[in-house]
Amino acid sequence: MPTELRAAPPVTFDRSLKLETLIRLRWFAVIGQTGAILGVYWGLSAELPLDLCLLAVAASAWLNIALRLRYPPNHRLSSLAAGLSLAWDVVQLAILLHLTGGLENPFSFLFLGPVLISATSQPPRATLLLGLFTVACATFIGLFHQPLPWEWMDDLRLPPLYLVGVYIALLICLLFIGMYVWQVAEEQRQFTDALTATELVLAREQHLNQLDGLAAAAAHELGTPLATIALVTKELAGVLPKDGPIGEDMTLLREQVQRCRDILAKLKSLSSEDAPFDTMSLAQILEEVVQPHRDFGVTITVDLPDKRDGEPVLARNPAILYGLGNIVENAVDFARSSVVVAARWDAESVAVTVIDDGPGLAPDILERIGEPYLTSRRRKGRGREGKKGEGAEEKTGLGLGVFIAKTLLQRTGARIHYSNRPGFETGAMVEVIWPIGAFSAPTSGGTSRLPEPATS
Repeated sequence: MPTELRAAPPVTFDRSLKLETLIRLRWFAVIGQTGAILGVYWGLSAELPLDLCLLAVAASAWLNIALRLRYPPNHRLSSLAAGLSLAWDVVQLAILLHLTGGLENPFSFLFLGPVLISATSQPPRATLLLGLFTVACATFIGLFHQPLPWEWMDDLRLPPLYLVGVYIALLICLLFIGMYVWQVAEEQRQFTDALTATELVLAREQHLNQLDGLAAAAAHELGTPLATIALVTKELAGVLPKDGPIGEDMTLLREQVQRCRDILAKLKSLSSEDAPFDTMSLAQILEEVVQPHRDFGVTITVDLPDKRDGEPVLARNPAILYGLGNIVENAVDFARSSVVVAARWDAESVAVTVIDDGPGLAPDILERIGEPYLTSRRRKGRGREGKKGEGAEEKTGLGLGVFIAKTLLQRTGARIHYSNRPGFETGAMVEVIWPIGAFSAPTSGGTSRLPEPATS
């Protein structure tokens, strides 16, 4: 049952490239190119235009020095600046290959380097433009280049068919490897953004869960000055006349001071050991989860065992409340008339199953459910009155809701299984299963035990 996170749009990934990264990579290229040129010239005694080759390498070195002097180390390049910098690397390599045999030079596949860097860090359009520019440079050096220097013969010409094969292989590598690297990097960016959104949701829920402690601390701090005010008010009431406007004001002031003290006493009770919401039974958890969704034209039934012996009790856990709430909301959005939330437990596990009578999950969605930003379905929209609109539809999908709910529940030790109802019944089923120890082990102080946030 697909869902979405309506309150928070997807996090946009910062595609700016750090200048220090390009400078370091270019220094590696300068060192490698210098070593290759000098090794061929002196080690193999090959005849090549040494001065022009070293001049092209020196140009890259001077560019690095100029950029280091002009910008701070942590400077980030815009998409245009990064594209121009990578385009220079393509041009410099094309110059070296033009002087040393063109596509006959086995180092011609280094054209892949700048394109792959762009694919991992730049928008698709910038990478496409850089790829086309690289193809143009490869085509030029394939047609116009100096002979490849060989130690044992003056002029070795490789067969034209072989050179065409090298050219086509280079184009295929640029296309295939570039798309592959971009796809992998894009999936990693989406996954990182989705995890960031999950951390924000979890932090918000934990913050709300800790408000009772903050209220008790505020009540404790305000108790002393309020006691002083009450004492002074009492003394003034004994001195000032009880009749007249002043007497009425003093009576009102004493009543309001007492009211403030009563309010502070209630705030202090929120974090006491017998606070009613520090620990919750499974039935209370399910009731809190489904209550906000009962007024949208769908009947929600909570199915619990007849015998409630050994019912699990746990510390109030924002991750469980949010995760189950997201699943129930999703079921209500897609259900035709009813949603069933069933709970079962035994000595080993606790299971909560959410079943709706909607259209169910499409096979392609069922295989990929839980991935971030997966959108492919429509659902009925809610009307202005809070009810489901008859025939009203809005474009929707999985978005981040299923991903966040699944991530939060898995952090509590749960296993989540998505399926469709068996037989001729339509609808989706979501089964969440916890080991009994992970579900019912409260922590001291009335706070939820949650795993440390995962770093990505």
